[in-house]
Amino acid sequence: MSEKMSTRGSGAKKGAPKYANKFAYVHNKGSKKTQMILALPVDGLCRRCTDQIQWRKQYRKYKPLTAAKKCVSCQLKKVKKAYHILCDDCARAKKVCAKCQDDGKIIDDFNPKSILEAQKDDQELERRLANMRERERRSYRRKIERGDIKPSDVPDLGDDDSDFDFTGSEDESSDEEKLA
Repeated sequence: MSEKMSTRGSGAKKGAPKYANKFAYVHNKGSKKTQMILALPVDGLCRRCTDQIQWRKQYRKYKPLTAAKKCVSCQLKKVKKAYHILCDDCARAKKVCAKCQDDGKIIDDFNPKSILEAQKDDQELERRLANMRERERRSYRRKIERGDIKPSDVPDLGDDDSDFDFTGSEDESSDEEKLA
């Protein structure tokens, strides 16, 4: 069956596309799925594969994995990142790209220390928010999500209750006893 293609008789493509985009693609800002996809790290890949995955994320073509895939090297279900064919351990051991298995320069190499630091920062933020009232907690979370403030800007209220003056309530009760 012959399909219509925009090629010449020799199979070579002809020139520029007929219609060009007038404006760049814009993500839906409120989409939780888009935010989750954009937050996923791109590491353990060569320059070419990194650019491909960044392009997929930019134009909403990236489809995250829902279940772990089998690594082609160790045959274990340890591949947790979309478009990768090697697990992180095998790719690091072989010093190759986890997507195309090219032994060229790997950029954005996996850094477990940064993940630990991010977890520690998240725990610190949760500790600070736990000492607040619910209304304040929600306000700070909204401001962080919008990007108005950084998580480090959240005030630390501490666990001590030294801000409250309990002596004032005792004086009021003694005044009521005098009046009665």
